[in-house]
Amino acid sequence: MNLRPEEISSIIRQQIEKYKAEIEVSDVGTVIQVGDGIARVYGLEECMASELLEFPGGTMGMALNLEEDNIGCVLMGPYTHIKEGDTVKRTGRIISVPVGDALIGRVVNPLGQPIDGLGPINSDKFRPVERIAPGVIERKSVHEPLQTGLKAIDSMIPIGRGQRELILGDRQTGKTAVAVDAIINQKGKDVICIYVAVGQKNSTVANVQQRLKDTGAMDYTIIVSATASEPSPLLFIAPFAGAAIGEEFMEQGKHVLIVYDDLTKQAAAYRELSLLLRRPPGREAYPGDVFNLHSRLLERACKLSDDLGAGSMTALPIIETQAGDVSAYIPTNVISITDGQIYLEPDLFYAGVRPAVNVGISVSRVGGAAQIKAMKQVAGTLRLDLAQYRELAAFAQFGSDLDKSTQARLTRGERMVELLKQDQYVPMDVEDQVISIFAAARGFLDDLPVEKVLPFEAGLIKFVKANKADVRKELSEKKEITKDLEEKLKAAIKEFKGSFIA
Repeated sequence: MNLRPEEISSIIRQQIEKYKAEIEVSDVGTVIQVGDGIARVYGLEECMASELLEFPGGTMGMALNLEEDNIGCVLMGPYTHIKEGDTVKRTGRIISVPVGDALIGRVVNPLGQPIDGLGPINSDKFRPVERIAPGVIERKSVHEPLQTGLKAIDSMIPIGRGQRELILGDRQTGKTAVAVDAIINQKGKDVICIYVAVGQKNSTVANVQQRLKDTGAMDYTIIVSATASEPSPLLFIAPFAGAAIGEEFMEQGKHVLIVYDDLTKQAAAYRELSLLLRRPPGREAYPGDVFNLHSRLLERACKLSDDLGAGSMTALPIIETQAGDVSAYIPTNVISITDGQIYLEPDLFYAGVRPAVNVGISVSRVGGAAQIKAMKQVAGTLRLDLAQYRELAAFAQFGSDLDKSTQARLTRGERMVELLKQDQYVPMDVEDQVISIFAAARGFLDDLPVEKVLPFEAGLIKFVKANKADVRKELSEKKEITKDLEEKLKAAIKEFKGSFIA
């Protein structure tokens, strides 16, 4: 039997060709290491950054590190059943969340799956969680107010639609309360609200949800929740998922208010992931790109130009400080990204000034552009009165014999501070705020005892609504205090004050 060499070589060649084709049929990889919510996967040459990968048992992972010989992947769920040698499949899609009206009134996790027991979410539209923010040409400057319903904020640290205003302070100083008040105050103002809870306790999120339900705010609110018990990749993704959900509404020309509560925990989760993936640590062991993490998130909040539908997304990021240290790493990072900050101080909180806003450090870098004219007219004197009061109060505690003008300033300041106090979950209409601050700024409260200031204010607002509805109506229509309106307001306040004192 004689075999020709060319026959043998052609058979071998065919075998080799077939062998190669067989290997490339499906794109799967192998787990080479797993633990602490991180898996290293061998293979998957075509894998994209941030791509979703499917692990055994339906657990999803996200490719974060694309290295020469393996992929560093973070796991979005339970991982105890995954072991070395398991097969990993590509899904071919970047990590994305369902978006649209179906989410309104629901509580979802960062992957857009419902966790409120109200059945599935019927949305066929998805958006990638990461996206490049709109550029300079696509934006418009912030010019419409977004009322929070809190006198201290709307008068002196105004927030506009499309602004990013940081709320920072130590734990238990009322940061979440300010944000929840702002959400409740959007009732009937055609604003969709998104509350992103990162690393909160389950009970805290349940309380917020219940509070929003009781006040009827859940009708226009979406809660994205990644609680403290979730794996850190979900905490890291949650704010981006919230931003993606908000962008869908913004691009339809609607207005969105998004609260990130809080970004300190997101930074900590990202630090954990980065260290487990062996990325080099920087200051305070945070990775070098922790600034980019927050800047690419917060840049997505903006006011779109008229050509793009004039929608807006207003962001209220929350940062927790340690012992009032505003100059720590993460707080300074976020202060430099946002358009202003509201600083809540424990000392004020314990002294009963609530909301505990420190007016000295808090600023809004949008300023008067986000206020109606009437508020600008009354708030200018308010800021000045408070600044003078703060300056004098420090000296006044040493001596008793003060001259008349100093005494008058202290008296006015004390009443202003008292007036800016406000209970939780009772936001005020902007017209009522203007009337009450007008009364204080024009000296109508100077001769009242301090403890009578808030009862006077409540009575005055009731009186104006009941007996002087035309004055309030004129104020809400014109949005400014004309000479004529000023006289009417003064007359109304005098009339009420007579009956109040009597």
